[in-house]
Amino acid sequence: MTDFPADDSGRRSSSAFGRAVVADALRHVDPPAAAAAEQEPDWRRNYLRHFRALVEVGLAADGAAGYEIAEAGLASVHARMRYRRDDGEFSLAQALLAAPDKPLGTVEVTGSAEPERELVLPYRGELLRGDKLHRRLDAWVAAGVVEPTCAEAVREVAANPDWLDLSDQHLVALGAGAEMGPVAAVLGWGGTVLAVDLPRPQLWDRISTAASGSAGRLLAPVAGDGTPGADLLSDLGAVAQWLLGFDGRLILGNYGYAPGAAYPKLAAAVDALGTHLREQRHDTALAVLATPTDVYAVPAEAVAQGRARYQDRSRLARVAGAVSRHRMLRPNYPCDVAPGINDSLVPQQGPNYALAKRIHRWRATVARRDGVVSFAVAPPTRTRSVVSNRLLAAAYAGAHLFDVEIFEPATASKLMATLLVHQIRKPRTARPAAWEDETIAAAHGGLWRVAYHPRTALPLAAVRGFLPG
Repeated sequence: MTDFPADDSGRRSSSAFGRAVVADALRHVDPPAAAAAEQEPDWRRNYLRHFRALVEVGLAADGAAGYEIAEAGLASVHARMRYRRDDGEFSLAQALLAAPDKPLGTVEVTGSAEPERELVLPYRGELLRGDKLHRRLDAWVAAGVVEPTCAEAVREVAANPDWLDLSDQHLVALGAGAEMGPVAAVLGWGGTVLAVDLPRPQLWDRISTAASGSAGRLLAPVAGDGTPGADLLSDLGAVAQWLLGFDGRLILGNYGYAPGAAYPKLAAAVDALGTHLREQRHDTALAVLATPTDVYAVPAEAVAQGRARYQDRSRLARVAGAVSRHRMLRPNYPCDVAPGINDSLVPQQGPNYALAKRIHRWRATVARRDGVVSFAVAPPTRTRSVVSNRLLAAAYAGAHLFDVEIFEPATASKLMATLLVHQIRKPRTARPAAWEDETIAAAHGGLWRVAYHPRTALPLAAVRGFLPG
C-alpha cells in the first residue's frame, strides 16, 4: 500500500510530507523560500503562499528554473513516499519491480456503433460542428475563456478529422470513470481504451454500458473474483504488469482523483507507474489534465486584458472594494508585468489537492523534454466532486458575474479529448522557459483574464449562487 513516510513516533502525516516536498523543490533555486516552507507552522492554513512561490521562483533564469524545481520536487516525492507490505517498506520503484502476487486478467467490452469521423462538441443542448463550432471558439477567445492557442488546436483537429482515429495506439485511462476524462470521446471515435479504476460494481456497470454503446473497444483489469478494476495504491505492480502485456504505443492518461490525503498518495503512485512504463516502453506518451484552480505564470496578453477589465470596472464594484477596505475585488494583476502570476488556488480544496496537482504538472514539465506529453489546463467544470462542496457549487453558480464560464462535464471532457488528440498528433518540444508550455491550449474558463484576484471575487459569486433564481 502506498503511504507517507513515518516520523520518529510512527505518525504518517500528509502535512509533513507536503511541507518537505515543497521545501525540497525550492531548496536549490531559492534557499530562503525553501526555509520558509520548511518552517511553516500551519501548513493547512498557509500552504497557498508556498505553492505560489513554486511558480514565482520558477521564473528565475529566464524560466529555466522551473525545470530544476520540477526535477527536485519529483525526486523528493519518490525518495519519501513508501510502499508498505507485510515484509517491510520499499520505494515505489522497488514495488514496481517486484512480481505481483496475483496477476490481473482482462475483461473486454466492444461496441458496434459507427465511429464519429467529424469533430462535434456538445454545448448547452447543441451539437457544435463546422461554422457553429468556429463561432463558439471565436466567442470563447473574445471573452477570454480560452487562450487563442486552444481555439487554434481545436480548429486544426476539426480540419483533420482522420486524427480522431486513435486505433494505432492505446489510451490508458487511469481513473476511467472520471467525468473529465476522455474515455467516452475516444471510444466514440473508435479507439481502444485500457481502463483502470477502483473495483466498484456500479462504476463498472456505468463504464461498460457506455463502452457497449460506442464504436470502440474497452479492456479492463480483472481480479481473481471476476470484479473489474484495480486499486493503484495497493495493486501498483499488478497494474504495471497488466499494461505491459499489451502491444503497441501507450498513452498514459492521468484522470484519477481521491479525497483528502489519499490524493497525493495516488499522484505519487501514478507518477511512479508512468516512470516505470516509460523506462520499459520509451515511446509511451503522457496525458495530464491540469486544474484551473492553481497558480500559473501567464502571458502578457492575459495580463493586459485583466488589467483593462479592472480599469473598466463598474462604480458598484469600486464602492464594494472600498467598503471592504480592498479585501474584496482586488486587481488580478496589480502590476503590468509579463509574465504575470495568476493565483487561482481555492483554499477549500486544501494542500493535499494542490500537491497532487503539482506532482502532475512537474512530471509533464520534465517528460516534455524527452517524450510526447499532452498537457492542458482544463476549464472549471460542474463535476460531481465539485458540486458536492456546497461553497464551491455556489461560487460556480455565481461565477458568470465575474466573466468566468463554468463548463458542463460533457463539453469540458470532449474539449479536452480534442486537445489530447492535437497534442498526440502534433507533439511539441519543450520551450526554454518551463512556464510557457503550460499556457499553450489553456482552457481556464476565464480565470486568467478576469479583472479581480479570484479569491477576492469568488466569495461574492458564492453569495449570488446561494440566492434563489
